[in-house]
Parts: sequence; structure tokens; C-alpha cells
Amino acid sequence: MLQTIRENSQGIIAKVIVGLIALTFALWGVESLVSLTTREPAPAEVNGEEITQQQLLQGMELQRRQLLAQMGENADPAAIDDKLLRDMVLESLIQRTALLQSADEMGFHLSEQMIDQIIVSTPQFQVDGRFDRNQFEAVLRSAGYTPLMYRDLIRKEKLIEQAQAGYMLSEFATADELKQLVALDRQTRDLGYVTLKADPDTIEISDQDLQTAYEARQDQFVTEEQVVVDYLLLDKAALADPSAVSDEDIQAAYERMVAGFEAQEERSARHILIDINADRDADAALARAQELRQEIENGADFAEVARRESADLGSAENGGELGYNGRGVFVDPFEDALFSLEKGQVSEPVRTEFGYHLIQLEDVRETQVPALAEVADELRQQVAEEKAELDYVAELERLADLTFSSSDLQVASEELGLEIHSTAPFSRQGGSDQISSQARVIEAAFSDTVLNEQLNSDPIELDDGRTLVLHLKQHQESRQLSLDEVREQLLRELKSERAAQQVAEQARQWVERLRGGESLQALSEELTWTEAKSVNRASSAAPGAVLQELFAMPAPAEGAVSYSHVSLGGGDQAIVALRAVTEGDSNLSDEELASLAALIANQRGLQIYGAHTQDLLKEAEIEKN
Repeated sequence: MLQTIRENSQGIIAKVIVGLIALTFALWGVESLVSLTTREPAPAEVNGEEITQQQLLQGMELQRRQLLAQMGENADPAAIDDKLLRDMVLESLIQRTALLQSADEMGFHLSEQMIDQIIVSTPQFQVDGRFDRNQFEAVLRSAGYTPLMYRDLIRKEKLIEQAQAGYMLSEFATADELKQLVALDRQTRDLGYVTLKADPDTIEISDQDLQTAYEARQDQFVTEEQVVVDYLLLDKAALADPSAVSDEDIQAAYERMVAGFEAQEERSARHILIDINADRDADAALARAQELRQEIENGADFAEVARRESADLGSAENGGELGYNGRGVFVDPFEDALFSLEKGQVSEPVRTEFGYHLIQLEDVRETQVPALAEVADELRQQVAEEKAELDYVAELERLADLTFSSSDLQVASEELGLEIHSTAPFSRQGGSDQISSQARVIEAAFSDTVLNEQLNSDPIELDDGRTLVLHLKQHQESRQLSLDEVREQLLRELKSERAAQQVAEQARQWVERLRGGESLQALSEELTWTEAKSVNRASSAAPGAVLQELFAMPAPAEGAVSYSHVSLGGGDQAIVALRAVTEGDSNLSDEELASLAALIANQRGLQIYGAHTQDLLKEAEIEKN
């Protein structure tokens, strides 16, 4: 049999097959054959073009990093819902793919030279103002990109930007249109309004009405599933005990501090700031700084000149005194000048973002090792915290072992000397206290292990120095609330609704009667108009809803009044009287007209491009897996 195989393997067909396999390996690697049977379907296709799993995962990771950065130093990765994140990123990739296909069809192009120019001019890839290849690759690695992937990203983003710019630059606004808009924006109106108050206390609700409303809204009156959990909290801060630190420990810590101490140069200086402002440009500020330097060179006292001339209010009163400072305190140009001076020397004018400075070096000293007595308390606390760190790691391991091998928290509580705490009831949306509002705690409390198997949770790290283990104490299933339980709440809701309906109907009727010629006094002896003349759109003379309705109402005929009514929230209504309209001044300078025209054109371009995007998505053949 082996001989037969050997003979057949020498044939031309066998050699062709082997050659194809070798070529495939060479071009795409062994994964190309393995993936024929194991390849996952693409998450989505847009007009036949696949969005790959790699693109989706990379987009999710990038979005996750951005979200965590926005959350700040207390960011909790567990708070990010991976399903929502996946859906959001996938929709974004689908839209981008459709836009790229459209840009390609419209003939937009970005050359390799343009991509090179974009990369080398990106500040994040530069060192000392020049492109640095190592910096470029380091930044890309931290973001999860290779250079080729980043070049492709630039190409795609710029193609989309070109298409968008095409829409924006094709829009325009005429001079007459702009003047009309300005006149409308500057238009003022004379206003009168009166408020009709809703009074729920005057509304009577029968038992039958209450029952009917309860039956119609039963799905609103259902309790959330809730749990109460017991927990043990291991807190590193509680393990730090300065009183337990011996004098020998402090002495040893002091000796380590002395051994690692590096003296740093500190410089005492004065400065005079000549600021750049509306009345003095940079050239004038430099000239004034040079004049003052010459005055000091001629014998004037630096401190007196600083008191008289310096714009730095924080130091001027003290003659520009800055005290002793090491490196890393001042902005680079100021610091470079300060540390290049000889004692008593006055610098040339130094330009910073604040203006021009004259700096006089007064003294130089090196920092000295502090005496043990000076730092004893600080070292005591430091040693206590170092010991607490070690104890925390050891206790954390014991906590994990004890709670894993026990069916409750009692044994771990006794062994570790930790008190068992209990939370208030909380739902899957979390509670209001520090523990039950933590996403990881909520996830653990409603996990199958804790909720159904009623076992202790795994240790849950709240932050760098606090870890807890929880155990189910009470589980409250979701249930339908009875009418008696929600009676007061439902009664308040019905009264508020009917009071609002009643006032809205009253306002409608009164507006009709006012339009018919009746006066407000004829409708009510208690209410009077609140009047305001020449009201603009940004006025504070009336509630926002009243102003919005006022400028939406048609202008009244000569000598007449327009009436309307609007809800103020909380059930109240306002009757609005528009008494007169004064057209705004439409005169604009050429610069103002050009700026406004560009703004309106850009807004319209964005709106049209947005509509174009929606049309592309509507017409595209999109398949999601």
C-alpha cells in the first residue's frame, strides 16, 4: 500500500496540488487553510463588503479606552456594557463603510504623499518639533495600531471628510436671506401674559375612577426584584496602625531615606512681568522690559521696580519675590533662564504665555537631608502603610480561602475579625449607598452563584485598597402591588392629571373669549396681565415657554392683539397676549455678513450631508450576523 501511495505521489496532479498548498502557505500562512473550516462569519456586510471581526474588536477596544478615560481615575471597566458597546461600534462601522463606498463612487482620492504629510505633521508623533519614528510607533502601539493600519485609517477618515466638505462648501446664503434672518433674530415683541394655576386639591376622585385607573395602569405598579446582601469588607486603610510601629522600624526607614536622598538645587529669585494686553502688543511689552532692565543695570533696585511695574499681582507687592524653587515649577522658558543665571544677575527679557519677564537670581542652595525628628511622624505613617500593604495581601488570600470553603460569612468573620454588614434592599439598577451602587457588586449579587446557589461570592475589588465578599441575605421577587398599596400615589397622579386638563380647557375657552373681544377683567376680577415691552428672544421677562409661544404667534393686525395659551409644566397654563411686533435692524458689516453666511452654509451642508448619510443607509443592503 505504501508503495502505491509513493508511486501515485509522483504524478503531475499530485505535484500541482502540493504546489498550490505550498503557494497558499507562502502567501497567507497556515491559518488560510485552517480558516476554511473555522472562520467565523463577518459581523456585518454592507453592499457585499464585509466588516471583519477584527475591525469590530478593534473599534470596541478603542471606544472602551475612550470611555474609561472620560470616567477618570475611578473608572470601572465592569460598568461598560459589552453588548451595548458592540452594537454601538457595529452601527458606526456600518455607517462608515457606506460613506466610504459613496466617497469612492464620487471619485475622491488621497495620495500616499498626502498621508505621509499628515503623519509627519501630527504633533503627537513629534519630538522637539520634528517627526520621530520611534515616537510614532510607540503611540500607535499604545492605541493598538500598526503603521499600515493607521495609514488605512487616515485614508478612510480623510475620504469621508472630503465628501462631507463637498456638501458643506456647495451651500450658500444670499445677502437678502441673511438680512431677513438678522431682522427676525433682532425682532422685539410687546407681551402680556397671565398664569392659570392648576389646583389638584379641588379635584374629587371616586372609588370607581380609582379602580378603573388602577386596572388600566397595573403594569406600572410592579415592584422590582430586589436583594439584601451581607458582606465582609477588607479595608487596607483599617490595617494601617501607626501606633504599632516601633522606633527601630522608624530608624530603619530613616536610614533608607538618607541612603536614597538626592540633593536638589533650589533657586531664590525675583521677577518682573510685563504683560501683553489690549493696550500693549508683544513688541511694546518687549521694549518696556528692555527699558526696565536698563534702568536696573543703571542702579535701580529690582524689588522697587517690580513693585512699581510688575503685572504679577501675586508677587509685585513683595518686590517680585518668588522664594526658593526647584526645577519643574515654572514654564520651560522661564525655568531655563532662571537656572542659567549667576547669583545677582538679571536676565534678558524672557517671553512666556503671560508676557515678558525680567528675572533676578538672588540665591542658590541645595536641599538638605531633614533630621529624624522632622520626619518621624511621616515615616511612622509610611511604615504603617507599607506593613498594611503586606497584611492586606495576606488577609485577602485568607478571605478568599475561608469564604470559598464556607457556606456563609460567619467563619471568615470570626477568623479575620471582620464585622458582617448588611445592605439595604437594592435592585438590578443598584442602590444608593457606596456598596450597592457598585456595578461589580450588583453583578455578583444577582449572579447564579449568589442568587440561586446561595454561595459566597468571589472577592470583589472595589478599588485599590478595598475588597469585599458578599452573601445573599434576602431575595424579594418582583410582585404586583395592590390598589391599597398604591392608592395614595395613584390618587395624587389622577388629581394632578385632571387639574391640568381642567386648567388647559379653561385656558382654551378664555383664549376664545378674548379673541371674541372680552377683556381679562370680564373673565376674572382677580387676575391681571403681566406686561413687558420690546421683549427679545433671550429676555428674562417671562418664562421660557411663554417666550417660545410669543415668537411663534402670528403678528396681530394694526391695533389688534393676538392670543394663545401654553403649558408651563406642573399642570399650569399661561395665556399669552401679543400686542405689537417691532422689526429688528438688519444692518451688518461686510465681515459680519461673511461670517454669518459661512456659519449658515456650514449648518445647511451638515444637514444635507446627514440626510445623504441616512439615504445611503436606507438604500444599502445590510446584513448583520
